[in-house]
Amino acid sequence: MGFLRVRVTGESMLPTLHPGDWLVVRRTAAPRPGDLVVARLPDDPERLIVKRLTGGGPEEGWWLESDNQRAPGRRDSWDFGPVPAALLVGRVVLRYWPLRHGLRPR
Repeated sequence: MGFLRVRVTGESMLPTLHPGDWLVVRRTAAPRPGDLVVARLPDDPERLIVKRLTGGGPEEGWWLESDNQRAPGRRDSWDFGPVPAALLVGRVVLRYWPLRHGLRPR
């Protein structure tokens, strides 16, 4: 199983995730609507984004949304459309740092 560590930047996933949170992402986990996922930004594939998967599928592309639509600099499927399955990195399985708050589902 492949795992990846990711650090959250920006406020697009508030109140669920905060800037500075560290996440464990499972690369091989099958995503489902409602999951938090990490994907490559379609117009800048070197950059990773953390978003909530709200719909779509492997054939038509995944629809990814920010929890905080008013965050400065927020980018999600409302801006760039469905994300091809090849750009989906994995599903967030754990927020492990800091210990001040839990990973709360929406």
